[in-house]
Amino acid sequence: MKTLRLILGDQLNSRHSWFSKADDSVTYVMMEVRSETDYVKHHIQKIIGIFAAMRNFANALKRKGHKVIYFSLDDNANKQSLAENIHHLIAKHGFQRFEYMLPDEYRVDKYLKALCKEMDIESHAWDSEHFLTHRQEVAEFFEDKQYLMERFYRMMRQKHGLLMDGNKPVGGRWNYDKQNRKKLPQGVKVPAPLEFHHNHSELFDIIKESGVAWFGNPKADDFPWPVNREESLQLLGYFVKYLLSDFGTYQDAMHTNEAFVFHSRLSFALNTKMLHPNEVMDAAVNAWKNKKADLAQTEGFVRQILGWREYLRGIYWAKMPEYEQLNFFEHELPLPEYFWTGKTKMNCVQHAVSQSLEHAYAHHIQRLMVTGNFALLAGINPDELDKWYLGIYIDAFQWVEITNTRGMSQYADGGLLASKPYVSSANYIDKMSNYCQTCYYNKKQKTEDKACPFNALYWDFIDRNREKLSVNQRMSMMYCLLDNASHSRKKQSW
Repeated sequence: MKTLRLILGDQLNSRHSWFSKADDSVTYVMMEVRSETDYVKHHIQKIIGIFAAMRNFANALKRKGHKVIYFSLDDNANKQSLAENIHHLIAKHGFQRFEYMLPDEYRVDKYLKALCKEMDIESHAWDSEHFLTHRQEVAEFFEDKQYLMERFYRMMRQKHGLLMDGNKPVGGRWNYDKQNRKKLPQGVKVPAPLEFHHNHSELFDIIKESGVAWFGNPKADDFPWPVNREESLQLLGYFVKYLLSDFGTYQDAMHTNEAFVFHSRLSFALNTKMLHPNEVMDAAVNAWKNKKADLAQTEGFVRQILGWREYLRGIYWAKMPEYEQLNFFEHELPLPEYFWTGKTKMNCVQHAVSQSLEHAYAHHIQRLMVTGNFALLAGINPDELDKWYLGIYIDAFQWVEITNTRGMSQYADGGLLASKPYVSSANYIDKMSNYCQTCYYNKKQKTEDKACPFNALYWDFIDRNREKLSVNQRMSMMYCLLDNASHSRKKQSW
């Protein structure tokens, strides 16, 4: 049966069963379309990276004998819509069957289901063969019980036999997180990141000439990210050899001279499926077995992939589409202009935003405890923050972005994902970084002219949300501190 198969830009899984052998009856279609570039404003490195990886993937399929139709952004035949291009191809080539891999985003899933209903030919959806859980597995695991990532993570460790000694965790502990919270000390040498040096100036010109809105530093003539499986494997090997041994210890550390610290920067390759989570975790575990990294480093890395990544995806499919409307604190303020420029006297925000504009990347603590922390304290509308996070980071796709933003960062889901709001004053930022050392504001002051804004915002957040948060046991100490202060003392603290 003459079949048309759709491959999306985040479905570059060369090990999928679709591609095990070439079949003359099957044609694959890949598309660079405005409907996917324009739903939010994206960092230009994200657009270039996805399109370049798609082009490499299409060429690799052709070399293996597969039939591929590729719509580039500037193709005159490109109708700039997945549905319109597919309808056109079916009519032109007489395809009798349409197939696609299950998309990771609810928006696209709904769109493709509607498209299939419009067709007069057979259609079928395949699993992407990437994740370690099916869509509803997290919801089924918890049923009506409270969602707890640690419980899910332990089940996954047992299920997949990772870092296990029979039914017990290797080393006698499930979690080494408390060992992995150190500030980057002076004298610790961080290896330079492995970067690739592609010239994508021609692709960048096509994007500009097509009228796609974008922001950030393009780095088009010296593009640093992996855009094929071979480079993704190189990046994995580099992480395991040079970075994993210190990853866990300093995974929460932030520093003005180190954009990446010991982080792997594998999330783009993983989320576009150029790498599979099993091979990434296996590489880390093998390094531990060969005494190239200790257990705490390895467990911390495995937990991010086997636990956190799968957990967030499960919550996404359990709670969408309602999840993207949640706004527990009813925050309505617009995103400040300096989130687009980095022009602020707050050194931590300035550095995290500027780094994001430069590299299309910031690690999880910069996202959670700097930009996310500020947005939550200030009362920024989570809709605006969703769009910003989704657009600015090269690894951001809605299934992982919105659960991190609405749940972990903004507590907009009211505590489904996180047991308390992740907010802090300047104290935490100073503890985990060197940002405060050269900041215009004083980390110790609370009400003076140069007082750090995080200090006043923190106590204001605690006070104004008393009705919603005072019943949370993990917040009780903060309310005791607030209640024990005199009225005049409160004014000074704020």
